[in-house]
Amino acid sequence: MPYWRLYYHFVWATKKRVPLITPEVEDVLFGYLIGKAHNIKSIVHAVNGTEDHVHLVASIPPPVALSDFAARLKGSSSHYLNKSLEDAFAWQSGYGVVSFGEKQLEWVVGYVNNQKQHHSNCTTEVKLENMTVNDDGSTSTVAWSL
Repeated sequence: MPYWRLYYHFVWATKKRVPLITPEVEDVLFGYLIGKAHNIKSIVHAVNGTEDHVHLVASIPPPVALSDFAARLKGSSSHYLNKSLEDAFAWQSGYGVVSFGEKQLEWVVGYVNNQKQHHSNCTTEVKLENMTVNDDGSTSTVAWSL
């Protein structure tokens, strides 16, 4: 087995930033994302977010393309949630991702684990607030930083 230490911070939002991730949905969604990532032989270091977006810190093996990883997690999780919930669940297209070193892992995991506090206290990291293209072609800030 090859040796690899690759760390990525992903963020993606619900379609039109609708607050679909309630506390009840959050438990199911985060558990599902972790399980799906493990099926792709990836390691999830942290997953959290707010009612309209998700942050996920993962180590992904080199044969797995980052775009495939994000597409598989987003697609399968929305499919799963739509089968188990009465309301429609959807992600907006696209995602943000940054790589970082092993020395930053503890800090990034802490940042993700404290997402709700960062958003309620307005202490999000500007460098991790990345731009994404919305479904309508406009751009918006997505909360995440390094």
